[in-house]
Amino acid sequence: MTNLRIGSRGSALALWQAEHVKAALESRGHGVSIEVITTTGDRTQGRLEPVGGKGAFLKEIEEALLAGEVDLAVHSLKDVPVELPEGLRLCAMLPRADPRDALVSASGASLAGLPPGARVGTTSLRRRAQLLAARPDLAIADLRGNVDTRLRRLQEGAFDAIVIATAGITRLGRAAEITERLEPSVVLPAPGQGAIALECRDGDAAIAEAVAPLADGPTTAAVTAERALLAGLGGGCNVPLGAFAEAEGGALWLRALVARVDGRVVVRAEGRGGPPEALGRNVADELLRRGAGALLAT
Repeated sequence: MTNLRIGSRGSALALWQAEHVKAALESRGHGVSIEVITTTGDRTQGRLEPVGGKGAFLKEIEEALLAGEVDLAVHSLKDVPVELPEGLRLCAMLPRADPRDALVSASGASLAGLPPGARVGTTSLRRRAQLLAARPDLAIADLRGNVDTRLRRLQEGAFDAIVIATAGITRLGRAAEITERLEPSVVLPAPGQGAIALECRDGDAAIAEAVAPLADGPTTAAVTAERALLAGLGGGCNVPLGAFAEAEGGALWLRALVARVDGRVVVRAEGRGGPPEALGRNVADELLRRGAGALLAT
């Protein structure tokens, strides 16, 4: 059996995920400890784009991995860029939780039932664009912070509603506060949303062998297609982009979109079947053929 050191951010959600992986590994006889690492993303109060986007939540953890200070990193896959640092790889995808976004409203109103001009909190450009495409009358305002902070801001009256990942609020035991789970036909999730990814050093056979039983095949196939699409569009584009793959009728069905931030232009494409990576690339190519390149260029 192996003794593993997990590197994790210190947020409640990150620690839940790290503890979840720790318990799964310990149940298989491994010794596991968790090292809390503060990342650039944790120290940033404003928008993440100037400091590397969501990848800012990984930088210091990956540095610790490469330095041999930890053996395994536990990430929300939606935060993991397509291009990883040399010497690191994703070694397992855990079973995916509900990938949908969730609306939490102060009044209990659904997205359709929010009053005109309702103030909705989210910092995600992807969510902003799709919410405005569905409800152009909404007032979308930035909302940063962890899950508890966002819910507290709603309770304090700063917003009429907020949009948050269903997986995150559920993992923290607050699913009862969800007003509406937004279907992918209304708001497509981020690539990899709801999935927990494990990252390790290339060539570390002992760690790879230890975590292999945690990997989930259907999740791996779905997120591989989503991330291949992301790669086909140029990686970590700071534009509204959604992608979601799911099994349907024995084949993988991938839906994707690229939008303008104000939601007035939304380019959509989808595809079915074939190897996940090829499916992702094909749908990315279709988005580009339909005009997504102009949006990505802006």
